[in-house]
Amino acid sequence: MSTKSQVLTLLMKQAPNFISGEEMAQQLSLSRTAIWKAINELKKEGHIISSSRNKGYCYGKSDVLSAEGIRLALKSATPSLSITVLNSSESTMKDAKLAAINGEPDNTLIVADIQEAPIGRFGRPFFSKAGSGIYMSMLLRPNQNFEEMAQYTVIMAVAVTRAMNKLIKVSTEIKWVNDIYINGKKVCGILSEAMSDVESGQISNVIIGMGINFSLKQEEFPKELRKKATSLFPKEEPTITRNELIAEIWNQFYAILNQLPEQHFLEEYRQKSFVLGKTVSFTQTGVEYEGIAVSINDHGELVVQLHDKTEKILSSGEISLSSINPTT
Repeated sequence: MSTKSQVLTLLMKQAPNFISGEEMAQQLSLSRTAIWKAINELKKEGHIISSSRNKGYCYGKSDVLSAEGIRLALKSATPSLSITVLNSSESTMKDAKLAAINGEPDNTLIVADIQEAPIGRFGRPFFSKAGSGIYMSMLLRPNQNFEEMAQYTVIMAVAVTRAMNKLIKVSTEIKWVNDIYINGKKVCGILSEAMSDVESGQISNVIIGMGINFSLKQEEFPKELRKKATSLFPKEEPTITRNELIAEIWNQFYAILNQLPEQHFLEEYRQKSFVLGKTVSFTQTGVEYEGIAVSINDHGELVVQLHDKTEKILSSGEISLSSINPTT
């Protein structure tokens, strides 16, 4: 751990109390000069650190993304994460894929303050702004069969809604497959991809990525998105930090994994779905269909009853809902 990381972790642990430079130097076995240099570097990065000649230093709550801030908010039941925080990324999904190729370990998390070329499902771009969103991807190495892949996307959606509901007390809904909505507007998109081992026929790597509109003001969205998208704090100042939300999302995600094979999360997913009971239009293998979304099965697939009473099973990788309308 670098000197700056050690100093930041200690300041965060001590907050909101002051800690003297001498005590910090003793605890970390560093010189007072090293402490002073690290604190100045942290201030330049945007961390709010107040100082008093008599009391020392105090860390103020600031929304600067940091591996240290995320780790401090992780629960003991959550596995140790290998966390990389980037100022900017073309795409954290691409970063995670490269990490997989380079042999990075299970539970590798990559977080960026902004994505220069963010991509959602089916290669669709989405809006990104520095300091106002959460853009992250997790590398998992599950060694499971392809039939179990769908569970990861469903679990992730439930984990995100649980974290948002717990920390911000918002009412969230899920648009199948994994878009999170608040008050009829999209606040989060989730994307999952698998990499397989040809010889074993198993999934060697799973990458789960997401983009969350955190504190983007409603008027800052492009005009074409203002009626479709929102953020967790579209008007008011955030009551939590991005680090806290990131950590809670993964706390909830691993809590569900630790409870498997129990599948209570599936019922929670169904209850939060605003697609069920609605008329949906979609395209599958080049053919357009319309029907009523009647259920979500145990694989996370959407079951749609067409007008001729036949059913179509829709998996996340092959279709996209083009419209959702109330049934008449």
